[in-house]
Amino acid sequence: VQLQASGGGLVQPGGSLRLSCQASGTIIRIDSMGWYRQAPGKQREPVAGITSGGNTNVVDSVKGRFTISRDNAKNTVYLQMNSLKPEDTAVYYCNADIFPSGSIWYRPFWGQGTLVTVSS
Repeated sequence: VQLQASGGGLVQPGGSLRLSCQASGTIIRIDSMGWYRQAPGKQREPVAGITSGGNTNVVDSVKGRFTISRDNAKNTVYLQMNSLKPEDTAVYYCNADIFPSGSIWYRPFWGQGTLVTVSS
């Protein structure tokens, strides 16, 4: 099982980006999915999460600007980021609790990270 993140890049302040993260492999079921970020010199922090039923939550610093969603048919989670600020600059990682074939229960998986740079 792998998580493949994409969609990062360089954007000007006030701009938008959409991150995607797709799980692949032999998967029985995916529970919660989410996004974390790690800015230079800082610890990794949670940004947004979504349950298998579609309940969402985002950290206060991105409320009203970032939206998390998922497509269960595609095993994919998205992060729509609007009104981006320089302080949003970070490597963004996706995370999912996945029940792989051959396992006895869910395990956490991480994507490889995608860099988002907000700068003029």
